Amino acid sequence: MMQETGSQMGHTHLHQRTPFNDTVLKDYHLTSTDIEKFVKLWQEFQMKNMTAQVDECQGYCQGEIYNWLRAYNSIHGYVSLMICIFGTIANILNIMVLTRKEMAKTPINNILKWLAVADMFVMLEYIPYTSYQYIYMGPGEKDLSYTWAVCLLVHMHFTQILHTISIGLTVTLAVWRYVAIRHPNGGCANFLLAHSREAILLPFILSPILCLPTYFVFQVRETYDVDKVNSEAMYHVYFDKDSVLYRFNFWIHSVLIKLLPCGILIVISAVLMHVLCEASRRRLKLRDYNNPAKYAIQLNLNETKSKKPPRCDRRNDRTTLLLVAVLVLFLITEFPQGLLGLLSGVMEKCFFAHCYPPFGELMDLLALINAAVGFVLYGLMSKQFRTTFRSLFMKRHFGSTEMTRLTRVTTTCV
Repeated sequence: MMQETGSQMGHTHLHQRTPFNDTVLKDYHLTSTDIEKFVKLWQEFQMKNMTAQVDECQGYCQGEIYNWLRAYNSIHGYVSLMICIFGTIANILNIMVLTRKEMAKTPINNILKWLAVADMFVMLEYIPYTSYQYIYMGPGEKDLSYTWAVCLLVHMHFTQILHTISIGLTVTLAVWRYVAIRHPNGGCANFLLAHSREAILLPFILSPILCLPTYFVFQVRETYDVDKVNSEAMYHVYFDKDSVLYRFNFWIHSVLIKLLPCGILIVISAVLMHVLCEASRRRLKLRDYNNPAKYAIQLNLNETKSKKPPRCDRRNDRTTLLLVAVLVLFLITEFPQGLLGLLSGVMEKCFFAHCYPPFGELMDLLALINAAVGFVLYGLMSKQFRTTFRSLFMKRHFGSTEMTRLTRVTTTCV
């Protein structure tokens, strides 16, 4: 804040400076030749600093992949706009289906509902941003007005908070399913069932707190063109790369918000996949056990037919597989972002200046895809979701018998 005030005072002095006429030069015992020498020395000093910075970062992040990234960045506006429009509609449909009475009875569906709400607002906010930044403004064009600088700052904070909420809800979803499968009758499961609303509310409370350092790192700064005497004020989002708070924020964002949840989800996903494999092996054993030719001597046919896996177990397996798909998709989109942030914190200036920016649009694209495909996953992998969707939008062609059966199953399966 002190630096900002000082810079603004310096800019004001520059804007109201007195011309170097002959009277001023005589008062300071200076000649025009002295001024020209000073300007020349100052320009040489600046050129040496720029050359030193270029030499320090020379060879960073070069190759064919960066040419591909720059090629994609030119069409990012149109691609992201289409994904946002589709994702907004898809998440609205998710919310409509997951809030139905027969769907809202399970805590997991409630978590998925609020996850859809957070993703929907991320996409709604991204639509005007990408429309103006990448489509309305031409390549290389910049808006240096105060209004757009404030909009960029709000966009950064808003999307980071909502994205952190989505991460927290995804971790909550994974932990919930892990407890339901590994300890279905334990005290932890009963505690979660009794405090399901608090578990959903917790990411909404913690996310703004975790993003707190970002509020102080980035700020709107006013600058002037020193080559023009009466230049207009220009505004941009400023951050001090050398500050301790800036580096601390990078570690918080990359490790605590990104990589730590990814590590938790990797462990839980592995456990859930192990449970699915065990269930598959049990079904294969039961199938062999139910083979009359193999076990006709030991058991009669009526006994073997009763050994089929219960319908509730099969439905639980499908639910677990759906959640594993959600977690894997989350890892694919979030882990690269956390890794890039970690490398920026470790390798500092050169990596962040030359390697991180080309990946910005690609990281946005992955996050938007992750937020948009939930509807597709639920529709492909959840029979209850498809049934509820048909009953909601195709009531004339859908009977009540199937819905009654699914409602009864929902009340007996976690």
